[in-house]
Amino acid sequence: MENLVVKKLALELNIKEKQVENTINLINEGNTIPFIARYRKEVTGNLDDETLRNLNDRLNYLNNLEARKKEVIHLIEEQGKLTEELRKSINEANILTEVEDLYMPYKQKKRTRATIAKEKGLEELASIIIKQKKEEKSLEEIAKAYISDEKNVTSVEEAIAGACDIIAEDIAENAVYRKQIRRISYITGKIVSSAIKPDEKTTYDMYYNFSEEVNKIPSHRVLAINRGEKEGILKVKLEVDEERILGFLTNKIIRKESPYEEILIETIKDSYKRLIKPSIEREIRADKFEEASLKAIKVFGVNVKNLLMSAPLKGMTIMGFDPAYRTGCKIAVIDETGKLLDYTTIYPTEPQNDIEGSTKKLLELIEKYNINMISIGNGTASRESESFVASVIKQAKSKLKKDVYYTIVSEAGASVYSASKLATKEYPDINVSIRGAISIARRLQDPMAELVKIDPKSIGVGQYQHDVNQKKLSETLTGVVEDSVNSVGVDINTATPSLLSYVSGINASVSENIVKYREENGKFKSRKDILKVPKLGKTAFVQCAGFLKIPESDNILDNTMVHPESYDIAKKLLEKLGINLKDYSKDTLNEINRKLEGINVKEYAKELNIGELTLQDIVNELKKPGRDPRDELPKPILKSDVLKIEDLKEGMILNGTVRNVTAFGAFVDIGIKGDGLVHISELSDKYVRDPMEEVTVGDIVKVRVIGIDREKGKVKLSMKNTSIA
Repeated sequence: MENLVVKKLALELNIKEKQVENTINLINEGNTIPFIARYRKEVTGNLDDETLRNLNDRLNYLNNLEARKKEVIHLIEEQGKLTEELRKSINEANILTEVEDLYMPYKQKKRTRATIAKEKGLEELASIIIKQKKEEKSLEEIAKAYISDEKNVTSVEEAIAGACDIIAEDIAENAVYRKQIRRISYITGKIVSSAIKPDEKTTYDMYYNFSEEVNKIPSHRVLAINRGEKEGILKVKLEVDEERILGFLTNKIIRKESPYEEILIETIKDSYKRLIKPSIEREIRADKFEEASLKAIKVFGVNVKNLLMSAPLKGMTIMGFDPAYRTGCKIAVIDETGKLLDYTTIYPTEPQNDIEGSTKKLLELIEKYNINMISIGNGTASRESESFVASVIKQAKSKLKKDVYYTIVSEAGASVYSASKLATKEYPDINVSIRGAISIARRLQDPMAELVKIDPKSIGVGQYQHDVNQKKLSETLTGVVEDSVNSVGVDINTATPSLLSYVSGINASVSENIVKYREENGKFKSRKDILKVPKLGKTAFVQCAGFLKIPESDNILDNTMVHPESYDIAKKLLEKLGINLKDYSKDTLNEINRKLEGINVKEYAKELNIGELTLQDIVNELKKPGRDPRDELPKPILKSDVLKIEDLKEGMILNGTVRNVTAFGAFVDIGIKGDGLVHISELSDKYVRDPMEEVTVGDIVKVRVIGIDREKGKVKLSMKNTSIA
């Protein structure tokens, strides 16, 4: 079995069997995916974290499949009905559906028309009909023998009907027939939806009289139709080529010159319409939903990863601006380390419209704390707040001679964080609403550190996230956050428990212990100190040590993602180049980099008896100790003035930030009240199969305005022909 699983995974993932085998061994030894991806490249053949997670998911599926095969074989064997042919068919099944099809005739079931007919002793009559041998007697005469007061069979018609019920169920439970019917249904099937109340206007208007081929319908439409059905707005059914299916069954079941052709034709129709069709329809719709869910989950995962990996805005004092109407806009000022300096509430929006008092307060804060940047949440009253902030920035320039900029950030999940236990622990004496403004400021300063405090499902960059498999969604998003956090690394002396809990090998309990140890003993001075944390043993240390950075350490390697297991190699490499670890400083870095740049990795790897991939990683880390890979990404668009929908004209070329990517396109913030949509057909001059091949959340893109609906506040955008003449 194990060899079969290895072969299958290698084929599916288009990798070598040895890579699969080695990876499975690493997973079985308790290594985490981020650790394997980063520090076991030689063993896996440089598989990335996404491939490793796909391998792990498929491995779990195939293991479950094998376990179910064994269980089904055992259950059939217990009934004394297992044949070698059946055992072979079960063992050769590739998916769970095929296993369940083979098990169906042996499954204990509720009383059905067929089981009642069997209780009445009509199996023999059913056998006579299905064998279709020419008999001297007519079927009616044969059926008379089965009339029995004792078994409650009162007539010939009742006997024949009962026998046909048995045949119908046998047809419906035949694995070969079901497989072919499923195939025909997929090939010819259409998802058809209609309105329950056609005159009622809803967001599902386009699905009121809708049909699309099963094998062509995109995932977002499947999820939309399912939601409309769930909300009681749509009726949904699957239409297939029934004649083709009935023709297939007839050819398979009815023999040439069958004496019972007429009755079997009716039995086949009954079997299909009463038993097979509803079951196959449920299966296909469930399969399409599962397929659409996985696509939506993948989209959500990629969007979350790109949001987490957004470039941090370091070294700035930032004002967080949480917009609102009646309750006022909450303001929080944080310094360059994220520490809260000041907070207040102002009322520049309706109904108070206190523009004068609000302007005065903001200018005071800007001057007092030397604020460079204002981070505005994108929720209710965001655009009115943006207009107000733009006017304050103009006054700051003229009155204070100071350049201040603003940007809009997603505030999805800020209210969830504000009311959380973590927020209460961080700011026990601060009002819940002010905590939201702190979060909005910190999201600009360090998106990852702030967003990990929130359940990934609340980050708000998904599509139909409440409709999909919640367990799978949580597993995927947790994996995405883990991979993101570990690819950047974490400063152990400043990280919150939330951030630490996503580090390889560290759980929530240990992350709390790390912070507690830090509070009681002061900052960590070396990676060796990590072993002093309660409940963080040697196994966990191996998994986490390389991802935990210690800028305060005397050993420069502790502020890189070189794993402690490779310290000796790193030192030997530097010695060969005539470099001492203690020589590392900003002044010597250029000279050190020049020496590192000139090495032949292949030769040095052989000399040092280490893999080339691991040595290349060590060299890259030594070139930039303490580096943050996010620093190389585009920074958010900083603005000082506001754009209104009234200012837009078709043909305008603008810069925008991708806020969300879906299966049908991308939503781009161009600075007006609502995000504009770049439909999938407008993402590129070439055919685009998947929007994620072109754009990701956080991308800064150039777009052209191609349609404006001022009444609805909607804007259509295109990424084609965006060069300015």
